[in-house]
Amino acid sequence: MEAKSSSESSFNLSGTSLFVLLSVLLSASALLIDWTANRLPWQALSITLPLWICALVTAGLGYWVVPLLLRLKTGQVIREDGPQAHLKKAGTPTMGGIFFVPVAVVAALVLSGFAAEVVVVCAITFGYGAIGWLDDWQILRRKSNKGISPRMKLALQIGFGALFCLWLAWNQVDSITTIALPFGFVLPLGLLFWLLAVFVLVAESNATNLTDGVDGLAAGTVAIAFLGLGAMVAPTSPSLMIFCACMSGSCLGFLVHNRNPARVFMGDTGSLALGGALAGVALLTNTLWALFLLSGIFFIETLSVMAQVSYYKATKGPDGIGKRLFKMAPLHHHLELSGWSELQVVAMFYLTNALLALLCLWLR
Repeated sequence: MEAKSSSESSFNLSGTSLFVLLSVLLSASALLIDWTANRLPWQALSITLPLWICALVTAGLGYWVVPLLLRLKTGQVIREDGPQAHLKKAGTPTMGGIFFVPVAVVAALVLSGFAAEVVVVCAITFGYGAIGWLDDWQILRRKSNKGISPRMKLALQIGFGALFCLWLAWNQVDSITTIALPFGFVLPLGLLFWLLAVFVLVAESNATNLTDGVDGLAAGTVAIAFLGLGAMVAPTSPSLMIFCACMSGSCLGFLVHNRNPARVFMGDTGSLALGGALAGVALLTNTLWALFLLSGIFFIETLSVMAQVSYYKATKGPDGIGKRLFKMAPLHHHLELSGWSELQVVAMFYLTNALLALLCLWLR
């Protein structure tokens, strides 16, 4: 028993060390971004102050909400065909998005002075979060991995996406049918833009949802993505820069409780909201190319699932059983089953997303 306790203590320290490293990286990056733009880090119109306000409030609020979720018996139902090491996580409270997403939304609204573009991106964030909450609630109610039907989930995502696009068309009709690309190039799409816009909202929310499968993975990679996106939009949309900083900070504060070993999971309530928020900011600021780079990890995770399903169907024999391209999809589960520890997976994904963010800022 003593050896086991010592091993767990070392494991906790490793998870904490990774969290501290990410916190230092994000804080230093925020200070550098503010310094290069001649902004004081303690001003409301900065990246640093919103980041740390939301990080501290979310972290503190978690010490009250997490035990409450535990008392409400919101324990996660773990899929039986997943990595066996995950079975011990059964019963860990989920639906953590109900406290860290609202912190970011409220802070962004107040610090931006309720700017119209922040209000609408907060609305799409809450809309997708509501879909996730409904899915989480059904999973908990049924005590299974199946929430609302995929068809209903997709219909709701498309519905909220269409409403967001209607607002976008009403307010930015003159410039919204083209996509800005790096080095000054422009891609005209005309009416096809609206199909792309809805697709981006649905795809991004599902991609962040798929990435949420290892302790601290989604929260950390999304925190990096939001900080990079905030730096991208700062010159043209300071209010959405504040929103991105708030979302990044709330993800960081959530990691206080979600780092390995996690005391709470964000659930679909959090992951769908985060994806909707990222896509919403990119559409409002015409930075879809930046979103594509910043979402590189989410894109790869999604591709791994699509490839797995397609390969299985293509190789299905007379017995109805096909072959698997990966040991398990998404990719992070394949890496785990290949011998990687959760912390190795998370560290590698953090590093990859940080490099993608640097590439994105270099190309702007």
